[in-house]
Amino acid sequence: MKSTINKHSYFIALIVFTMVITTGFSQTEDTNDLENWSSINLEYKLNKKWSFVLEEQLRLDENISEIGEYFTQLNTEYSLSKKFKIGVGLRYIKENDNEGKIQGYEDHFRFHLETSYKHKIDNFTLKYRLRYQNKNELGVSNSEGDYANQNIRFKTSIEYNFKKWKLDPKISAEIFNHLEKGEENGFSKYRLSIGTDYKLKKIGTFGLFYGFEKELNETIPKTKNIIGLKYTYTIKNK
Repeated sequence: MKSTINKHSYFIALIVFTMVITTGFSQTEDTNDLENWSSINLEYKLNKKWSFVLEEQLRLDENISEIGEYFTQLNTEYSLSKKFKIGVGLRYIKENDNEGKIQGYEDHFRFHLETSYKHKIDNFTLKYRLRYQNKNELGVSNSEGDYANQNIRFKTSIEYNFKKWKLDPKISAEIFNHLEKGEENGFSKYRLSIGTDYKLKKIGTFGLFYGFEKELNETIPKTKNIIGLKYTYTIKNK
């Protein structure tokens, strides 16, 4: 009993420490912004191997005062085993360009390929994801200066399962390695997040998270504080 309480205390302390550190970083930056990411997801589980998710997401920036972008995304995952998965995602984006002489919404297309692995240690579930993503503005060619915006991303996350408690906490950290012709390449930013999900039978799953994102290798790095809201409805093939 005592060891269980100690485990819970250590995990809660880690959550508090993460939030304090990220909040401290954001308060020291003049380029800090507050964003809201809200999404609705429809998940279809064909069988134990295949699953599909259709997502609609809206992102607000400029301290949640303007639309930054909104997009439609289709994800497909295939389970190689209980621990390994591979996936493909396609995203059509309407991105709000509010800088420069020509402003307005731009059309972008992004796709990604990924592989993930998860395992359990006692009440902890650890997940690792490696993703390659490629993004382009539609209607603009290479001769006009548009080159593929590519990133290789590595994400690791940890979830703790509290007995008889539905709001299990999740913590994740992700690093981005940027690749693009004509740009400075290398590790460009990192993202930290903490959140939880709550599942209601026959209604769906509601998610809430706080994220912190910061640019790397910049003289004046931009930072983001992100409040995320997510709803997922799952359909299982009988």
